[in-house]
Amino acid sequence: MLDCKSLNDLTFIMIADSLFELLDLNHDGSVSRSELHTAAEQLGWHWYEAPLFALLDLLTIRKPLPRKQFTAILHQIHTDPLGPYGEVLLKSPHFSAKSPPEIEPLLTRHPLEAGTSTNSKSDRDNNLITALEKTAGKDIASGYQNLVNDLDTYRISIDDGALLIIDPQRSFTEGVWMQSISEGAAIDVEPLLMAFNNCADILNKLYGQMEIMFTRCPFPPDSYGWDDSLGDIIDNRQHYFIKPGNSVLFPPLNGFKEWVDECIENGKSTLVLGGCTLNSCVRVSSIDTLTFFKDIGLEVVVDLSICGARLRNFSPSAMYDGMSAVASTVRQMLAGGIRVVRRVEWI
Repeated sequence: MLDCKSLNDLTFIMIADSLFELLDLNHDGSVSRSELHTAAEQLGWHWYEAPLFALLDLLTIRKPLPRKQFTAILHQIHTDPLGPYGEVLLKSPHFSAKSPPEIEPLLTRHPLEAGTSTNSKSDRDNNLITALEKTAGKDIASGYQNLVNDLDTYRISIDDGALLIIDPQRSFTEGVWMQSISEGAAIDVEPLLMAFNNCADILNKLYGQMEIMFTRCPFPPDSYGWDDSLGDIIDNRQHYFIKPGNSVLFPPLNGFKEWVDECIENGKSTLVLGGCTLNSCVRVSSIDTLTFFKDIGLEVVVDLSICGARLRNFSPSAMYDGMSAVASTVRQMLAGGIRVVRRVEWI
């Protein structure tokens, strides 16, 4: 639809108008976020439409898109070599608003008092170990236990750091990404479920109290949303960074660099990363971030207690000289200057 570069302007406008009519379910002259989601699923949007869906979801966070603006956005996508990952992202909430929306804390959340952590040490340390022992065996669980035992616990004030959770989406635990694994998928993604549950535990206490942001990978509509463990915690107006590949720095206009700059201006010298998957997106994003911001002294920390990887990546492999992919990833991040810790305690 959008990669037909030979279309003349009139034909393109006709196509854009037709698409708008399909998405404007209540025919009020604008496309809301809820209309986008409903229509996209009714139309059977899948991988081909995923980049456009991700962009439109981001652009409708604050308010619906009127027809004229919708057509202009499609035309900009059509003419930009990066398509939905190009300059059209300058229309996103990261650039169109001076500040993100106020996130309304739940009544059960309270600011942390000095010296308190977000949850018990045993829970976040032992949940994954227990799951590994149950699904992969004692040897694999012991190997990971030894790995984290060699790492520190990191304490940081909620005023001094920011948290970025990478792709905490349902695709990885029950959607198209998980389904692509085929045989043994439910067991293979169990460490991801544990990581997202640990993320949820932190968000239950800190969301709305400190600087927290997220990335999302473009997936088909039914796999794009937050994982079930987080869906009732994250505000519907929450901004996020579109991240189609492994690095949070691409696309370059997704707003991530500007967010980090703002965090630093506000006195936050540490960025903590978690999410999935540890041996791809978390690894690449942490190293790329440290490299990009190395001249301004940003410390990049990876919290293993909120990072997930496929179960098979905890097993030793000849590909990594007898180590597991997870252990090799930790070694690579440490060598790259990343501070990898067994868990972060926010105080």
